[in-house]
Amino acid sequence: MPLPWPEFLVSAAAPLAWLAQAGGPVLVAIGAVAMLLFSLALERWCYFRFVWRRQRQALVARWVRRDEHASWSALTLREVWTQELIARLSRPLPWLRLLVALCPLLGLLGTVTGMITVFEGLAASETSQARAMADGVARATLPTLAGMAVAVAGLLFTTRLEHIIRREDQRLHDRMARAVEEPDA
Repeated sequence: MPLPWPEFLVSAAAPLAWLAQAGGPVLVAIGAVAMLLFSLALERWCYFRFVWRRQRQALVARWVRRDEHASWSALTLREVWTQELIARLSRPLPWLRLLVALCPLLGLLGTVTGMITVFEGLAASETSQARAMADGVARATLPTLAGMAVAVAGLLFTTRLEHIIRREDQRLHDRMARAVEEPDA
């Protein structure tokens, strides 16, 4: 039996609320960084899928329309155009690298602050409850786990994007060179 819409939202948000409570404000910060990281990744994927090929074809057509292709100035202009287009493709790469590097550090910060909270709680209670300490340590390590998971996913995407940029750079140079020799290519 399907749940009514508001109850469905409440039940779907319950694990996220538990995570935010267990991991503290640092886990919320990791979630915000993850949303930004994956938004940038989605934007790059959409750009590559829907915009990049049209821009590449327009650049090749612009190069073919030129009257002169062999002089030093023409080849320099071709290189500048090519690098400008590749720069558009790789524009968010420094931000992606920064966000990937930030995630494990935020996770470590969450773990350290969580451990401090656990030890302060144990010192205040003046009892040695192993179960309470184990629960506190488990909650304290949750931000590190979340930070590492987001960093690994972001690192995989960043590495793949770098590979695509290198491949497209080579393809663009090849197409620009062949376009003059074979105008129908």
